[in-house]
Order: sequence, then C-alpha cells, then structure tokens
Amino acid sequence: MRMIFGLVLIAGMALAGFAVFMAQGYINQTESALVKEREFRQKVGDLVEVYVVTERLDFGDPLLKENVRTIYWQASALPEGTFSDEAELFPPGQEQPRYALRLMEPFEPILKVKVTEPGESAGLTSQLGEGMRAFAIRVDASSGVSGFVYPGNYVDVYWTGSNGMTEVTKLIETGINVIAIDQTAAGAATGEATIAQTVTVKATPEQVARLAQAQATGRLALSLVGRSGETIEGRVEVDSDSLLGIETEEVIEVEAERVCTIRNRKGGEVVEIPIPCTN
Repeated sequence: MRMIFGLVLIAGMALAGFAVFMAQGYINQTESALVKEREFRQKVGDLVEVYVVTERLDFGDPLLKENVRTIYWQASALPEGTFSDEAELFPPGQEQPRYALRLMEPFEPILKVKVTEPGESAGLTSQLGEGMRAFAIRVDASSGVSGFVYPGNYVDVYWTGSNGMTEVTKLIETGINVIAIDQTAAGAATGEATIAQTVTVKATPEQVARLAQAQATGRLALSLVGRSGETIEGRVEVDSDSLLGIETEEVIEVEAERVCTIRNRKGGEVVEIPIPCTN
C-alpha cells in the first residue's frame, strides 16, 4: 500500500512539474508576443478611421454611401483632407451627392480635393481657381503630341507665323496646365492615345489674350513637359535663317568721294576741269 502511495505521489509530482513547465512556456510566449506588439505599436503610432472608396470611381461618378467604408489608417501618414466623420462626408439633409473630380481606385482614401461639395457640378469650373480662365486650343495629330497629352499634364505652347520678313517659331507660354481634352476633363480615366481636336488649358486672363492673338495670327503647337515640371527661362525663338544656318551679311554703305570741277569753255566746247574742293 505504501508502495502504491509512493508511486502515485511521484506521478503527481511529475505531472505537476510538467504543468509548471508548460505554464512557464506559455507565459514566456505571451510576454514575447506582448513585447513585439508594443514595439509594433510604437513604430506604427496611433490609428484613425478614414473613409475610403470600395470600388473604382471615374471622373464625374457620384459618391454614394454604398460605395464607401471606413478603415484604420496610420495617423502619422494620414493625407491632408481626409474624411473621418460621416456627417461631414454626407451632410444630413443634403440630397445631392458629391461627384468625383479625379480617378479613384478601390480602398483609396477620399480626399477633399478629389470630390466636389455636395450638389456641386463636376464641370470645368471646379478645376479653375480664383482669377483663372479656361481656353481651348485647336490641335491636330502633330500639334497635339500625337494624342499623348492628357488632362492634368503640363505643356509649353509654341507659335509659328510670319514676322513680316520670314517664318518664325516662338515659345509664348511655358508650363500651362491642361484641364480637358475634347470632352474629357481633368481627373477622368485615360486609356489609349486618341487624336484630339481641342485642348483646354487653365490660364490667366493675360495668358488667354496672348493665346487668342497667337491662334488668330498663326499656328500653335504643344510640347509636353516632363514630371519635374521645370520652366524655361529666357527667350526661345527660331526663324528660317537660323534653322538653315544662313547668316545675313550687313551691308555698309560707303559715301562716294566728292569730286569738284570747274567748267572751261574752249570755243564751242565745254570742258570740266577737276579742282580741289574747298568746302
């Protein structure tokens, strides 16, 4: 009986030791996970809820409650102009929706610059800031960069015409923002290149006046500006002579030497005799 009691005691102590060992292992794993979680939280920082779209929205598409949702976003990397309050995104009592001003992909945060105010049209007027105007430039396959100018790009505008003596090509505007191609405004989806007939740009009234005068007196061509968007300083002008390397020689007029004479009559003949000029 004592032997059996001893065996049971030994077995109980072994099971207890094993249970303590397992508990310590679990506690250690839990503590390690908590430490990693704290380190991750310190790196990520605070999280905030923001509204995102759940499906692709093209320019002019309405923004409805059924195609948005909230997700958690890192507060330190939060873009400016996001929406966190449903009442701000969808004001109570407002029946007219907002409209997309730019292409938005699924789960992209909704920004104030990418949507209109509730009930506001998504036309060209929403693309124009204070004091800016929209101006349409007639283009074709060659002058419109073969259809590879899209809304949102920046272009330089060149004028080609006659200056009264020869054909001249001159840079008249640099870094002009394109806001529409034919009937496609800035923010709409762009697919394959298409040959446009008109390119609408955003310009000041003074720039509009120059572009209108240039379009009426010659031909306009566009040059696509790269991503860096650098502007050109100084005058850019090329005429036929400089293009062909023709140098115009300056003609210097030399005053003819003055000759003074006197007339001397010999019989019926009049002879002119050279003499020094006195004045």
